[in-house]
Amino acid sequence: MKHVTFGEKAILVGDDAADALLEYARVIGDAGTADTVTLNAIGPDGNTVEVGILLNSSTSLIVEGTNSDVRAPENDEAVAEMRERIEALTRPLTAQPDEGWTHDEYESTEIF
Repeated sequence: MKHVTFGEKAILVGDDAADALLEYARVIGDAGTADTVTLNAIGPDGNTVEVGILLNSSTSLIVEGTNSDVRAPENDEAVAEMRERIEALTRPLTAQPDEGWTHDEYESTEIF
């Protein structure tokens, strides 16, 4: 479990969720864009909560390790989605040239 502080709010999430959130925040900042992430977390009162986090170039997060024995809330789908978005921003698809048209195709008067 890791302790994530965002603004004046603190939550507990699993290590994988905290690490992915921190990495995604860095990538979002580098890209100069914004996005939202929803995570299941344990709030300050000990209850399980769903948290929406806005990430942009001004996002400030603190992620700290804890020695908590509490079971981390399930965030496998959110972590997978963040990793896909990180991949899309850091390794965007590039256009591939096609075979092109031949001279005869340019000269054709047929209508498709």
